[in-house]
Amino acid sequence: MKKVLITGAAGYIGRHVVKEFLDHDYMVYANDLNNKGIDDRATIIDYPIFDGNKDIFNRLGEPNILVHLAWRDGFIHNSNAHMEDLSKHMIFLNNMMAGGLKSISVMGSMHEVGYWEGAIDENTPCNPMSMYGVAKNALRQALLLKVKNSDVVMHWLRAYYIYGDDMRGSSIFSKIVQAAEDGKEEFPFTSGENQYDFIHIDELAKQIYHASVQDKEQGIINVCSGVPVPLKDQVEKFIKDKKINISLKYGAYPDREYDSPKVWGNPERINRIMGVK
Repeated sequence: MKKVLITGAAGYIGRHVVKEFLDHDYMVYANDLNNKGIDDRATIIDYPIFDGNKDIFNRLGEPNILVHLAWRDGFIHNSNAHMEDLSKHMIFLNNMMAGGLKSISVMGSMHEVGYWEGAIDENTPCNPMSMYGVAKNALRQALLLKVKNSDVVMHWLRAYYIYGDDMRGSSIFSKIVQAAEDGKEEFPFTSGENQYDFIHIDELAKQIYHASVQDKEQGIINVCSGVPVPLKDQVEKFIKDKKINISLKYGAYPDREYDSPKVWGNPERINRIMGVK
């Protein structure tokens, strides 16, 4: 039985990825700072991955595949944690490879790219405009250099906007659910005109699984729907589908300067992996 180590396993994305690998008969080693809510079929490895231990590959069960989802303050784009943790991520990944790890998948983000209008693919230039984007971009660049001319398979899984399992996340959808539960009748909103690439968390987990277990497509892979949808349409549909008694207060917040009017992921590589024509 093949072994996969999933870091950030108790997080919003991690729980779903753990389940996806388990459902495909992998032995799953799950690691996080808090192990609450992880599927009980997984084996919990309660070990600090950023302690700098050079023998960490053995300590973490000598997995065949690493899916590295762990990241602090992902929804706080200018948190100091992003740059503070950057070298810790790289030391951890270096030590895992030095120990014998041959396949790595790391969670990327559209925020590596910064302001961009249109489809994003693996060749889109990156000019990140938040500390989160800067750190993710730097980790990707360093990791791609590290695995070049080696036998390590590396997937950089670039995610976009995610919805579903909304009480566990920190997205706008989660915030709307929370506001409604708090008795709010209005939710302060932007213009809602910007168009983004939205993917359900369950579909995202499937894409992460399938991308991580193959080696034909390597490097940057968009995990996405490939379809731009106006933010207001997606949110209004969400409110209607969930029968939430709340209305959007358009224009209460300005659009962020690094938010494009229309941006989405090019799905060609993930479609090949998933067998979608």
